Amino acid sequence: MKLIIGLGNIGKAYINTNHNVGFMVADKLAKNLGIKFSQQDCKSDVAIGFFGDEKVIIAKPRTYMNSSGDALREFLNKYKDQIDIGEDVVIVYDDIDLQVGTIRVKESGSAGTHNGMKSIMTNVEGDRIKRVRVGIGCKPENMTLVDFVLSRIGEGSPIFEATKLASEGLAQWLNKEISFSTLMQKMNSQG
Repeated sequence: MKLIIGLGNIGKAYINTNHNVGFMVADKLAKNLGIKFSQQDCKSDVAIGFFGDEKVIIAKPRTYMNSSGDALREFLNKYKDQIDIGEDVVIVYDDIDLQVGTIRVKESGSAGTHNGMKSIMTNVEGDRIKRVRVGIGCKPENMTLVDFVLSRIGEGSPIFEATKLASEGLAQWLNKEISFSTLMQKMNSQG
Protein backbone atom coordinates (compact mmCIF):
# COMPACT_ATOMS: atom_id res chain seq x y z
CA MET A 1 0.00 0.00 0.00
CA LYS A 2 1.11 3.57 -0.72
CA LEU A 3 -0.05 6.75 1.01
CA ILE A 4 0.52 10.18 -0.50
CA ILE A 5 -0.39 13.08 1.79
CA GLY A 6 -0.58 16.56 0.28
CA LEU A 7 -0.45 19.28 2.93
CA GLY A 8 -2.71 22.32 2.84
CA ASN A 9 -5.74 24.01 4.35
CA ILE A 10 -9.34 23.14 3.56
CA GLY A 11 -11.81 25.73 2.32
CA LYS A 12 -12.32 27.97 -0.71
CA ALA A 13 -10.34 30.80 0.89
CA TYR A 14 -7.16 28.71 0.58
CA ILE A 15 -7.49 27.48 -3.03
CA ASN A 16 -4.37 28.30 -5.10
CA THR A 17 -2.51 29.79 -2.15
CA ASN A 18 1.17 29.15 -1.53
CA HIS A 19 0.48 26.97 1.49
CA ASN A 20 -1.86 24.72 -0.53
CA VAL A 21 0.75 23.46 -2.97
CA GLY A 22 0.49 19.98 -1.40
CA PHE A 23 -3.26 19.91 -2.08
CA MET A 24 -2.62 21.08 -5.67
CA VAL A 25 -0.21 18.20 -6.29
CA ALA A 26 -2.65 15.73 -4.66
CA ASP A 27 -5.50 16.94 -6.90
CA LYS A 28 -3.39 16.66 -10.06
CA LEU A 29 -2.05 13.25 -9.02
CA ALA A 30 -5.56 11.89 -8.45
CA LYS A 31 -6.58 13.20 -11.87
CA ASN A 32 -3.48 11.64 -13.49
CA LEU A 33 -4.38 8.29 -11.91
CA GLY A 34 -8.07 8.54 -12.80
CA ILE A 35 -9.34 8.50 -9.21
CA LYS A 36 -11.50 11.02 -7.35
CA PHE A 37 -11.67 12.51 -3.88
CA SER A 38 -15.04 10.97 -3.09
CA GLN A 39 -14.83 10.07 0.59
CA GLN A 40 -13.34 10.96 3.96
CA ASP A 41 -11.14 8.77 6.13
CA CYS A 42 -8.61 9.42 8.88
CA LYS A 43 -9.46 13.15 9.17
CA SER A 44 -8.79 13.58 5.43
CA ASP A 45 -10.43 13.81 2.03
CA VAL A 46 -9.21 10.70 0.23
CA ALA A 47 -8.95 9.34 -3.29
CA ILE A 48 -8.39 5.58 -3.41
CA GLY A 49 -7.25 3.43 -6.30
CA PHE A 50 -5.71 0.04 -6.95
CA PHE A 51 -2.73 -0.29 -9.25
CA GLY A 52 -1.94 -3.91 -9.89
CA ASP A 53 -2.32 -5.49 -6.46
CA GLU A 54 -1.38 -2.33 -4.56
CA LYS A 55 -3.80 0.04 -2.87
CA VAL A 56 -2.98 3.75 -3.22
CA ILE A 57 -4.49 6.44 -1.00
CA ILE A 58 -4.04 10.11 -1.81
CA ALA A 59 -5.01 12.22 1.19
CA LYS A 60 -5.68 15.89 1.86
CA PRO A 61 -5.91 16.33 5.65
CA ARG A 62 -8.93 18.28 6.92
CA THR A 63 -7.04 19.21 10.09
CA TYR A 64 -5.53 22.43 8.73
CA MET A 65 -1.81 22.74 8.18
CA ASN A 66 -0.49 22.99 11.72
CA SER A 67 -2.21 19.74 12.78
CA SER A 68 -1.39 17.67 9.67
CA GLY A 69 0.29 15.04 11.83
CA ASP A 70 -3.10 14.14 13.37
CA ALA A 71 -4.23 12.78 10.00
CA LEU A 72 -0.97 10.86 9.51
CA ARG A 73 -1.34 9.29 12.96
CA GLU A 74 -4.87 8.14 12.07
CA PHE A 75 -3.60 6.52 8.86
CA LEU A 76 -0.68 4.84 10.64
CA ASN A 77 -3.00 3.43 13.30
CA LYS A 78 -5.60 2.20 10.82
CA TYR A 79 -3.16 0.70 8.30
CA LYS A 80 -0.30 -0.27 10.64
CA ASP A 81 0.05 -3.72 9.06
CA GLN A 82 0.03 -2.34 5.50
CA ILE A 83 2.23 0.75 5.66
CA ASP A 84 5.98 1.02 6.18
CA ILE A 85 6.46 4.69 7.08
CA GLY A 86 9.88 4.90 5.43
CA GLU A 87 8.89 3.09 2.24
CA ASP A 88 5.22 3.69 1.54
CA VAL A 89 4.39 7.23 2.68
CA VAL A 90 5.18 10.45 0.78
CA ILE A 91 4.42 13.94 2.13
CA VAL A 92 4.02 16.79 -0.41
CA TYR A 93 4.27 20.42 0.70
CA ASP A 94 5.39 23.97 -0.07
CA ASP A 95 8.82 25.26 0.90
CA ILE A 96 9.82 28.91 1.41
CA ASP A 97 13.50 27.93 1.40
CA LEU A 98 13.37 26.81 -2.24
CA GLN A 99 13.31 29.05 -5.29
CA VAL A 100 9.84 29.50 -6.81
CA GLY A 101 8.87 26.43 -8.86
CA THR A 102 11.85 24.31 -7.79
CA ILE A 103 11.10 20.71 -6.78
CA ARG A 104 13.16 18.75 -4.28
CA VAL A 105 12.57 15.10 -3.42
CA LYS A 106 14.19 13.40 -0.44
CA GLU A 107 13.87 10.13 1.47
CA SER A 108 14.51 11.70 4.89
CA GLY A 109 15.34 14.92 6.65
CA SER A 110 14.13 17.44 9.18
CA ALA A 111 10.89 19.42 9.15
CA GLY A 112 12.78 22.65 8.57
CA THR A 113 10.63 25.72 9.19
CA HIS A 114 7.40 24.16 7.91
CA ASN A 115 4.73 23.85 10.63
CA GLY A 116 2.79 21.15 8.76
CA MET A 117 5.93 19.05 8.47
CA LYS A 118 6.76 19.70 12.13
CA SER A 119 3.35 18.24 13.00
CA ILE A 120 3.99 15.27 10.69
CA MET A 121 7.42 14.61 12.20
CA THR A 122 6.00 14.41 15.74
CA ASN A 123 4.25 11.24 14.56
CA VAL A 124 7.30 9.58 12.97
CA GLU A 125 10.20 7.90 14.75
CA GLY A 126 13.40 9.33 13.32
CA ASP A 127 13.50 11.39 10.14
CA ARG A 128 12.92 8.68 7.54
CA ILE A 129 9.86 9.79 5.59
CA LYS A 130 9.77 10.53 1.89
CA ARG A 131 8.89 14.07 0.91
CA VAL A 132 8.32 16.17 -2.19
CA ARG A 133 8.86 19.90 -1.65
CA VAL A 134 7.76 22.57 -4.11
CA GLY A 135 9.45 25.95 -3.79
CA ILE A 136 7.32 29.02 -3.23
CA GLY A 137 10.29 31.33 -2.64
CA CYS A 138 11.07 33.77 0.16
CA LYS A 139 8.44 36.08 1.53
CA PRO A 140 8.60 39.70 0.41
CA GLU A 141 10.01 42.04 3.07
CA ASN A 142 6.71 43.93 3.34
CA MET A 143 4.68 40.81 4.25
CA THR A 144 4.45 38.60 7.31
CA LEU A 145 5.20 34.93 6.75
CA VAL A 146 1.56 34.03 7.48
CA ASP A 147 0.27 36.56 4.93
CA PHE A 148 2.76 35.29 2.34
CA VAL A 149 1.99 31.57 2.66
CA LEU A 150 -1.75 32.29 2.65
CA SER A 151 -1.53 34.62 -0.39
CA ARG A 152 -2.74 33.55 -3.83
CA ILE A 153 -0.23 32.22 -6.33
CA GLY A 154 0.16 34.71 -9.18
CA GLU A 155 -1.10 33.88 -12.65
CA GLY A 156 1.64 32.30 -14.74
CA SER A 157 3.73 31.40 -11.68
CA PRO A 158 6.21 28.52 -12.17
CA ILE A 159 4.54 26.91 -9.13
CA PHE A 160 1.71 25.68 -11.37
CA GLU A 161 4.14 23.87 -13.70
CA ALA A 162 6.05 22.49 -10.70
CA THR A 163 2.88 20.98 -9.19
CA LYS A 164 2.13 19.38 -12.56
CA LEU A 165 5.66 17.91 -12.83
CA ALA A 166 5.59 16.67 -9.23
CA SER A 167 2.25 14.93 -9.77
CA GLU A 168 3.45 13.33 -13.01
CA GLY A 169 6.61 12.05 -11.30
CA LEU A 170 4.64 10.60 -8.38
CA ALA A 171 2.25 8.92 -10.83
CA GLN A 172 5.21 7.26 -12.56
CA TRP A 173 6.52 6.04 -9.20
CA LEU A 174 3.10 4.71 -8.13
CA ASN A 175 2.70 2.95 -11.49
CA LYS A 176 6.16 1.37 -10.92
CA GLU A 177 7.54 3.02 -14.06
CA ILE A 178 10.42 4.51 -12.03
CA SER A 179 12.01 3.91 -8.62
CA PHE A 180 11.91 6.54 -5.89
CA SER A 181 15.65 7.13 -6.32
CA THR A 182 15.06 7.78 -10.04
CA LEU A 183 12.26 10.17 -9.12
CA MET A 184 14.69 11.99 -6.81
CA GLN A 185 17.36 12.25 -9.53
CA LYS A 186 14.82 13.40 -12.12
CA MET A 187 13.17 16.08 -9.95
CA ASN A 188 16.29 17.29 -8.15
CA SER A 189 18.14 17.87 -11.43
CA GLN A 190 15.56 20.45 -12.54
CA GLY A 191 16.03 24.10 -11.59
